[in-house]
Amino acid sequence: MTTAGKAPPIGARQAPAAVIDRGYLERFTLGNIALEQEVLQLFAAQVPHYLDRLRQAATDADWKAAAHTLKGSAAAIGAQALAHLAELAEQVDLSLAPAVRQAERELAERRIAEATEATCRHIGHLLGH
Repeated sequence: MTTAGKAPPIGARQAPAAVIDRGYLERFTLGNIALEQEVLQLFAAQVPHYLDRLRQAATDADWKAAAHTLKGSAAAIGAQALAHLAELAEQVDLSLAPAVRQAERELAERRIAEATEATCRHIGHLLGH
């Protein structure tokens, strides 16, 4: 039940696709609606920086660190598909020929960018933006 002056529960606004596992997010925030909103807003504000770090990774270590950060952040809000893609990116085979490894990274980056955009749209929908 909502009271005057409080934002309605995020769950009251459901986007068509389950981009974010709402049950997980609710457990993660202990059902605190204000905390859910804050966590989602923080993620949406920070995820472009994580994606930039991935795009600008000059070394294998930079790539893995950027993918790992994105994976953890996505997992923390229940964005399972995005977390999975970041995990796959983190595991790009370093033994591949450089051109093949670069192609794998570019594909991973495109898929992550698409999933990031979908996640941010979903967050906007949940927050009523």
